Amino acid sequence: MSTDAHTGESVHPTRARKPWHRTKVIVVIVVAVAAVVALISSLTPWPSAMVIRAVFTKGGDETAAEMDKHVPDTALDVQQGIAYGDAGTDTTMDVFRPADADGPLPTVVWIHGGAWISGEKENVDPYLRILAAEGYTTVGVNYTIGPEGVYPLAVRQLDQALAYIDEHAAELGIDPDQIVLAGDSAGSQLASQMAALITNPDYAEIVGIDPSLKADQLAATILNCGVYDLAALAELDGIAGWGLKTAMWAYSGTKTWAEDSTGSTMSTLDWVTADFPATYISGGNGDGLTWLQSIPMAKRLESLGVEVTTLFWPMDHEPALPHEYQFHLDLPDARTALDETIAFLGKHTTR
Repeated sequence: MSTDAHTGESVHPTRARKPWHRTKVIVVIVVAVAAVVALISSLTPWPSAMVIRAVFTKGGDETAAEMDKHVPDTALDVQQGIAYGDAGTDTTMDVFRPADADGPLPTVVWIHGGAWISGEKENVDPYLRILAAEGYTTVGVNYTIGPEGVYPLAVRQLDQALAYIDEHAAELGIDPDQIVLAGDSAGSQLASQMAALITNPDYAEIVGIDPSLKADQLAATILNCGVYDLAALAELDGIAGWGLKTAMWAYSGTKTWAEDSTGSTMSTLDWVTADFPATYISGGNGDGLTWLQSIPMAKRLESLGVEVTTLFWPMDHEPALPHEYQFHLDLPDARTALDETIAFLGKHTTR
């Protein structure tokens, strides 16, 4: 035994070394846990996808709260939680329309974003109320997100939702011959995919879906901050690239999504035709997807002769407008985007 120089108490040798042993054990445990987490993350997208979902959910809730302040006092008829399928909350929709409306109205069907692995129709609830107050029926649609659901489940569910809308148009106050497909972020990709399926029979055959709507029922599409070229997405690096690649792994159910039918059939840039409906497309200058996805999609549609309305901002615009900027209605530029969206709807629908 040794003696403590300060207290004079006897100290057992093994006890004297105890703090070092504890530190060593902690280090070993941390390294082991890190190794296990890394191994799990290499085998399944679930852990990373749940982290991404938590971040997106927080952001979605905050953005919805910001939009709430801009919802007008217009009285609306609201039907929430309408079941269009049998998968519980995943297959429900909300419908908004002016309370004083008489008869069917042009209808905006909005598909929410969230990187295909997060989000819900409630995220766009305030925006749909704002559009409904302008004299439209608006519909927010849920679908099964990944990794709980694997592509193309969401596409099939959305087609089922369109079938329900068409079949129940009269009771919902919907003009089935004036449907506008709209979306934000991943929802924009899905909206473009539904429109491409409806207007390109060859594409619908490849995907294996018999669309529930006819091409002449589509009045337009609204595409905000979307993804349309999965090959370009696969080339991304950094934290954004990691997040989007993880999301696609979770949504597709395979790490090889960029190499197989998933990436090919989700890349609507390659499947749009001259029959694609008139399109409004926008993205913020501070959003990398604008330069990589939205602008190329706009150019592709224009090259086909599709009527395209764009709202893009100079690269040095201040403030730099982020992904999903159109929902940040405290920003004057977001309110400009809203005005442009309403003007686009007025041009391509008849009330």
